[in-house]
Amino acid sequence: MGDVDMTVTADDGLRLAGTLTLPAGAGPHPAVVLLHGSGRLDRDANTGRLRMAYGAPMAAALAKDGIATLRYDRRGVGATPGDWRATGFTDNRRDAAAAVRALAARPDIRADAVGVVGHSEGAIHAMSLGAHPDVAAVVLLAGFARPGEDALRRQAGMIARDLPAFARPALRAFGGRRLARLKTTSTDVARVAGVPVNARWLRELLAHDPRADLANIRVPVLAITGGKDIQVDPADLDVIRRLVPGDVEVHRIDDLTHLLRRDPGRPSVRSYSRQLRRPADADLLAQVSGWLARRLGAAPAADRH
Repeated sequence: MGDVDMTVTADDGLRLAGTLTLPAGAGPHPAVVLLHGSGRLDRDANTGRLRMAYGAPMAAALAKDGIATLRYDRRGVGATPGDWRATGFTDNRRDAAAAVRALAARPDIRADAVGVVGHSEGAIHAMSLGAHPDVAAVVLLAGFARPGEDALRRQAGMIARDLPAFARPALRAFGGRRLARLKTTSTDVARVAGVPVNARWLRELLAHDPRADLANIRVPVLAITGGKDIQVDPADLDVIRRLVPGDVEVHRIDDLTHLLRRDPGRPSVRSYSRQLRRPADADLLAQVSGWLARRLGAAPAADRH
């Protein structure tokens, strides 16, 4: 296994800096693009003190099964230039498609065996790539299957449960006002309560309905959401199963949280810092890599030399 630098040229010419992890043995290899959740995330899904740190472990698990992985820094993050606050939801979607095209064009990658693994926002973009001509399989980790505004309002309500009872009405009122204010903006970045917010990204997310993309997927799909996920409703797995017209496999993992860790306690954002002191769930990584190896036709380790 080895890492090499890889740069993806986006549709507007911006260069997305990334890492391509190649499995042992001679290529060409099957491969996936790894798409992370929302926010100012680098190629390993880290931002500030919120360090998901699952890019490298996921790539390592896939490499063991003979699959290469491309992961990249978002616009304005890490080694990629740009302004992440001015980047829209649709920009992220187009960048993901550019990454798929770039990966499929490499001589050390099998163009007929490129998949996409998306987590949270990344899963929503992975849904849209299920109809892309270069995509052969899709993995959805904690992806919602309802209009963006509905998903965001549910998420806010679930998070508010952990606040003292006297604070919940004030938070809901503030959140409602903030959302209404953002929906009336027309700029890429807007100030809400004095804080600069990535307004265009949020407007586009609120208006997005992933159900049409799910119905257009023409490749095998693996969808996994944790039973302890407070940011995405595990019941959306039933919608995914119903809408995807072909080969679809869904799993609700009881103790899995949105952070891709298992936690036996009551689901709460208050436990996030504690959860992040542990690595991403190894069984989940193995489940994803094993499924992809079967769908993408990865060679067994004994046959790679």
